[in-house]
Amino acid sequence: MNLLVFLIVGLVAGWLAGVIMKSRYGLIGDLVVGVIGAFLGGWLFGLLGISLGGGILGAFITAVIGAVVLLFLLRLIFRR
Repeated sequence: MNLLVFLIVGLVAGWLAGVIMKSRYGLIGDLVVGVIGAFLGGWLFGLLGISLGGGILGAFITAVIGAVVLLFLLRLIFRR
């Protein structure tokens, strides 16, 4: 996948994950979490042998799930 498309998908996924999880990290924090979460989601799904397809929709769903998991882990580690 093109790096630019990957970054855009990660940014949008981070925003959506922030809305879903009611994040307290702000817009910029959510966008960063989205890009990192896209990597995390791809790694987790690959580890589990799960594939949502090779298109942008599959990448977007994977990125959103990865970002939600990352926000959940951050919430567990940094309780406020």
